[in-house]
Amino acid sequence: MSQQSIAIVGLGRVGSIFLEGLLNHDADGAHVVAVSEMGDTPGKKLAQSRGIPVQDIDALIAQGDKIDILFDLTGNAKVRQELREKMMSSNNRHTLIATESVAQLIWSLISSEGTLPRVHAKAGY
Repeated sequence: MSQQSIAIVGLGRVGSIFLEGLLNHDADGAHVVAVSEMGDTPGKKLAQSRGIPVQDIDALIAQGDKIDILFDLTGNAKVRQELREKMMSSNNRHTLIATESVAQLIWSLISSEGTLPRVHAKAGY
C-alpha cells in the first residue's frame, strides 16, 4: 500500500484523538508528516513526543505536494477559508483538504472506540 502523507490542523479534543488513532495505523499507509496547533494540547504534546513537526499554516502550505491530505479539524470556518485561499494562491492542486466529516468516516473504519467527539458546529466545506 502506498503511503499517504497527512497533516492535521487543529489538535483540540477531536484532533488529538484523531492523531493518536492515525499514529496507531502508520504502517497501514497513513503517515502524519506535520501538524498545526497554537494551543498547548495533548495532541500537540503527542506530536512533539513523536518528532512530528508542529508548524503554522503557512509552513504547511509551503510543503506543497509533499502533503497528500490536510485534515482541518479546527471547526473554524475562517481557518477553513484561509486554508483554501492559501492552497489556491500557492497553486497546490495536489493536497486535499479533508473536513471533520471525512475524519469521522475514517475514524469509524479504523477504531472500535465509537465516534470522535462532536464538539464543533458544522462548518461545511
